[in-house]
Amino acid sequence: MKLLVKAPAKINLSLDVLNKRPDGYHEVEMIMTTIDLADRIELSLLEKDQIVIHSHNRFVPDDQRNLAYQAAHLLKERYEVKKGVVITIDKSIPVAAGLAGGSSDAAATLRGLNQLWGLGLTLDELAVLGAEIGSDVSFCVYGGTALAKGRGEAITELPAPPTCWVILAKPFIGVSTADVYRRLDVNRVEHPNTAEMIKGISNGDYQQVCQNMGNVLESVTLNLHPEVALIKEQMKRFGADAVLMSGSGPTVFGLVLHDSRMHRIYNGLRGFCDQVFAVRLLGERHTLD
Repeated sequence: MKLLVKAPAKINLSLDVLNKRPDGYHEVEMIMTTIDLADRIELSLLEKDQIVIHSHNRFVPDDQRNLAYQAAHLLKERYEVKKGVVITIDKSIPVAAGLAGGSSDAAATLRGLNQLWGLGLTLDELAVLGAEIGSDVSFCVYGGTALAKGRGEAITELPAPPTCWVILAKPFIGVSTADVYRRLDVNRVEHPNTAEMIKGISNGDYQQVCQNMGNVLESVTLNLHPEVALIKEQMKRFGADAVLMSGSGPTVFGLVLHDSRMHRIYNGLRGFCDQVFAVRLLGERHTLD
């Protein structure tokens, strides 16, 4: 028996860090939404009590470091599942890009194995499990658009934002999320107005969404990696309506309403960047159907 599950990427329409918590994590306030750039996860039932990871991408680990492996292992341990699974990951989301590719793979694995192994868990129950794997996994279990608080696991559903094109550009560099958070000084950054962003999304006001995009982690990553700042400037120059770095980077995305401008920006960026994508916002939540 096989099952195919889509694992969409996310972007941060806003990302604020409020303070450092006693547990070592940072208290965040983020608005995330899914986009139509997705990995595909194939789950094949294995009678042998074993978890096997397959991927053609050399940057994807095939052992316990893989978040999809961790998701399968968590379900097996928690619910005493004696069957196994072969998890084949077909990557389209760039690795280590600030787009939650690994977290989305883990979330898709949770949703898919819930069905394949007949566990009967709700999305809420899967999201609680996801929080044990990583900060973005809970959001990725739900998908859609949400306000995430705490360390990212406290999720409040939001309506889908106004539909538009999303152009993404990822330079061929890696960014350490832990390093970015370590260097962040929350007292010396301009904090985005999360309430106004929520208002813009709720009102379907594209301009208000564009005007309130912000990411405090840019203050660190753009200083560490000038090529990220260059891509951001180029995207603005080519005519994107709003431009922001997603997560801790290095991917930069721009929002665009019109097809003609989207093509111009996409073609212009391909001269500056290794990986460029033009996709639509998804904005709708996953279901367990």
